[in-house]
Amino acid sequence: MTPPDPPLRVAVEATSVLGPRTGIGAMTAALLERFGPDPTLDVTGVTISWRGRRDAAEALPPGVRPRFQPFPANLAMRLWMRGVGPRLRGFDLVHGPNYVVPPSPGAVELLSLHDFGPWHFPELVHEHARRYPRLVDQALDRGAHIHVDSDFVGAEARDILGVPPERVHTVRLGFDGPQGPSGASETPDDGSRGRSVAGHDRYVLAVGTIEPRKDLPTLVAAMAQVEAADPTLRLVVAGGDGWGTEAFEAALATHGLTERVIRLGYVSDRDRVDLVAGARCLAFPSIYEGFGLPPLEAMALGTPVVTTTAGSLPEVCGDGARFVAPGAPAELAAAILAVDADDDQRRTLIAAGRRNIERFSWDAMAADMADLYRRLVAGP
Repeated sequence: MTPPDPPLRVAVEATSVLGPRTGIGAMTAALLERFGPDPTLDVTGVTISWRGRRDAAEALPPGVRPRFQPFPANLAMRLWMRGVGPRLRGFDLVHGPNYVVPPSPGAVELLSLHDFGPWHFPELVHEHARRYPRLVDQALDRGAHIHVDSDFVGAEARDILGVPPERVHTVRLGFDGPQGPSGASETPDDGSRGRSVAGHDRYVLAVGTIEPRKDLPTLVAAMAQVEAADPTLRLVVAGGDGWGTEAFEAALATHGLTERVIRLGYVSDRDRVDLVAGARCLAFPSIYEGFGLPPLEAMALGTPVVTTTAGSLPEVCGDGARFVAPGAPAELAAAILAVDADDDQRRTLIAAGRRNIERFSWDAMAADMADLYRRLVAGP
């Protein structure tokens, strides 16, 4: 009887699961949760952090070995840019799900590129993200492969980086509804809890860290037109301050909405789900997007989505959203007012959104990613 193949020794750089989780942290946690019980994978979650050294082991799911490197992540990136710094050894494959894969002698390296914002808009991203292009180039020089979430970003990888098609691999992000891996939330009610959290009965919701790429100044300009037509409809922003806060606040002052826009800051998973469920629509006016999980969550909760044609959003949202051009406040205002007032359009969008999310699953993503690991280690 032929003995079974030994488990594949995989390291996943898991620093993003520490602390409040962004979309990348949610993806990483979802993969690790599903990899842990897989007997064909011997998975280690590697966290590179100094501040998170006490939380690393507890943040990883059962079945995933912890390997903690008490090393400041920003310092590690700066050292890697100089060709030195910490290395990972003893693995068949090392996956960096957040743009950077640690140098890993003897292993296949795979890095996830969720979008090309740092390449297109370096002035719009955080300082540490401006290092990504150089770190990606270095990884490619070492022979790394690239994972992308969408065909749109895959085409960008081939065009911008000049990567051969056989080194670019599309595995779409998953989505299992509002009770996803970033934290279990209760099933929302009829929207009353969200309206209570918002402190207002009729509101347009924007979620996520306030950063330039999300283009909240255009949304503020649109809401000035919306409120002129319907003063009962307010904007609620649920997301922490980021490097776009100054421009956002300047737009509020310009349009006289400083006291009328409701800013909640960072909210829990439970509150975010309730806010989405109670909103008249989710406004997602990005000027560039590599995937976009918030629109999918809104679709799952029966909340209409108004978004832009930027990046991969048409690919991800399908016919489950109303689209406008990026940076067009008048068009955005008209779409918000129409989705709010037209019951037939609301019902059509809600039904289409529910159909659209059936295309996405974390289980399917984890299975496809594990299959990609095996194919890459096996070689051509």
